[in-house]
Formats: sequence, C-alpha cells, structure tokens
Amino acid sequence: MSLDFLIIAVAAYLLGSIPFGYILVRVFRRQDIRSVGSGNIGATNVIRSGAKGLGFATFGLDVLKGCSSVWLGAFLASKLAPAPLPLTDIRNAEALAALFAVIGHMFPVWLGFRGGKGVATGFGVFLVAAPWAALSAIGLFFVVLAISRVVALASIAGAASFPFFAWILSGGDRPPFFVAVEFAVVLLIILKHHQNIRRMLSGTENRLGAKRLA
Repeated sequence: MSLDFLIIAVAAYLLGSIPFGYILVRVFRRQDIRSVGSGNIGATNVIRSGAKGLGFATFGLDVLKGCSSVWLGAFLASKLAPAPLPLTDIRNAEALAALFAVIGHMFPVWLGFRGGKGVATGFGVFLVAAPWAALSAIGLFFVVLAISRVVALASIAGAASFPFFAWILSGGDRPPFFVAVEFAVVLLIILKHHQNIRRMLSGTENRLGAKRLA
C-alpha cells in the first residue's frame, strides 16, 4: 500500500494547495492578497482587505477543497487497491488525505510554500472525516468569536477542541493513525497562528469591527 498512499498524499497535497484566496483577489481585484493586510491568503485577510464577498467565497472554496481531498483519498484507496480494502485502511487513507490537504494549503508549492493557516481547509477535512465533531468545533469557534471578536483566538479554540469533540461524538472506526492525524492537523493550525499568539499576549491582536492596529 506504500505506493498507493504516496499517490493519495500527492493528490491531496496538490488539491489542498490551490490558493483560492490569492486567485480570487488576483482575478477580481487585480491585487496580490499577499501584499495586503497580514499578507495571508486566507478568508480573514481577504475580508479585511475590503472584499467581503471574495472572503466568504474563499472560505467556502477552502472548506470544499478540504472535503474533496478526503473524498478523493477514500476514492483513490478503493480504486488503487488490488482487493477490497478493510474499513481501517479506508479511514487511514482519509486521514492521510486530510493531513496533506492541510499541509498543501499551508505550504502551497505555487506560492513559494507560503500559504494560509489551515482553519477553513481543516474544517473541511474534518467535516467529512468526523462531521459531528467538526460542526461542534465550528460552533465553539463562533461562540468564542462572538465573545472575544478575535478571529485568531476563535480559530485556535475551535481547532483545539476538535480532538475532544471527536472523542465523545465520533462513532465508527478510528484507527491510531486517524487519531494521530487529528492531533497533527490541530497542532499545525495552532503553530501557524504563532504570530497571532504573540500579538494576543502583547494585547495588539486585531479585533473584528475595530480599527486595524499598526
């Protein structure tokens, strides 16, 4: 299965690396989103650039590519295997695709490996792999966002809560590799917010609806 799983990893990475935020802003506003605001290609920076519609479209497309990557992983696993796969192998293929889709979003080859923070794509992969846990985590995201008005804090809280929700809500087969990927994706998302964490600790992180800090 090593070659099969390599194909799944590469396919998921390439799908996850499609920089929708960059593409949409480049096409519709003739701008490089990396030169605006925080320089991030994700939905939050697109919205803060003044393109709310493009920002919401970026979020939706990033979620969709996360979902599609997991579906693609399961599909490829079923087609590449010489015999019907046990459920455990299918779940491992989904987990592998989920991990590399998020890595692709964070480190896209098309943009010099400088991408987004993986929140929307992470939500997308988990929405397929563990839907109730993903919906609970995004629910917590909105609660924290409503209270704090800090997108980064809400993103970190939502991501960090996912393994807990997956543990109590997800049924079915969850092999060790699948569980390990859950924690790996969460850790990657949190680490990608390291600059936001420093700004939160210093009290300079931006809040929704507030004037942007220098």
